[in-house]
Amino acid sequence: MAEPKDEEFLDDIEQAEAEAYEVEVEEIDDDEAEIEALRAERDEMKDKWMRALADAENARKRADKQRKEAENYGGTKLSRDMLPVYDNLKRAVEAMGEKTEENAPLFEGIELTMRELLNTFRKHGIEPIAPEVGDKFDPNVHEAMFEAPVPGTKAGEIIQVSAEGFMLHDRLLRPAQVGVSSFTG
Repeated sequence: MAEPKDEEFLDDIEQAEAEAYEVEVEEIDDDEAEIEALRAERDEMKDKWMRALADAENARKRADKQRKEAENYGGTKLSRDMLPVYDNLKRAVEAMGEKTEENAPLFEGIELTMRELLNTFRKHGIEPIAPEVGDKFDPNVHEAMFEAPVPGTKAGEIIQVSAEGFMLHDRLLRPAQVGVSSFTG
């Protein structure tokens, strides 16, 4: 009868080993599940981090662009308000006619003021658009004030310049005001 006790003892050991193995497998499964959960959390955090980096980069680029635009075009309103000053100085020079000994100081003063205004315009990116009679009309930079059939011209040619236009960097500040030929003969 000694043998059956040994077998029961062996059965108990096998059962204990099976239970221990089962516990280890459960622990391994729990560890794997925890590792998978941590990997998923890591991937989610990495995705959020990458999106935050992209958002920050986009915000930086947008702010840079807005800063450059403000720098280049922030004075648009003042620039437009100064254009009539230039026009009036130009009219004053034209109205004075020829430079004489009597009007020379006034003439030179107005011309100097006009040159200084143009230099200030250029310093801030404002360039004049000065079309000539005979140039082709360009609706992107010219404004047709009138059309007239003038013999000896082609349709779409500038026949008169009423006022110069101006560009602020790459934007139209004011189109040049011109008369355009409609002659088709």
